Amino acid sequence: MSAFSAPPRSPAGPGAPYTPARLAETVRRIAARPASWRPLARFTSPERWYHRLHRAEGYEVWLLTWLPGQGTEIHDHGGSAGAFTVVEGTLTEETFPGARRLPVGGLRSFGPRHNHRVSNRGTEPAVSVHAYGPALTSQTYYRLGADGALRPDRTETMDD
Repeated sequence: MSAFSAPPRSPAGPGAPYTPARLAETVRRIAARPASWRPLARFTSPERWYHRLHRAEGYEVWLLTWLPGQGTEIHDHGGSAGAFTVVEGTLTEETFPGARRLPVGGLRSFGPRHNHRVSNRGTEPAVSVHAYGPALTSQTYYRLGADGALRPDRTETMDD
């Protein structure tokens, strides 16, 4: 089985949605095979680097790199569920309210209504593997109001 083959079928049967648990299984399996992703990793500045590793019916997998200080804006995943794991370095995921550090092996999975901001607050580069199901089609970006509420700022469609 290749590093990018589909996760095992769920008890729900063929065509079942890629749940956060299935997506977590996918990123764990790919992370465990660094020969499939490590040669592809690049570090760029000022923007972080990302590369789609695989796309199949119902899901996609991305490799992202993060230099110290790089991060995302607050965003959602356009109705897709997701999971990501840190394979090098440490990332911080902020949810509102709250934050968690994710060292190597740290994994986060989430449903389709999840908003977060991810960043490398450390001093060493970081690499992460992400999976989304269905494949991303858009992301809405948010700003944090003075009252602590998230407010939509803009929505961007994803290139295929």
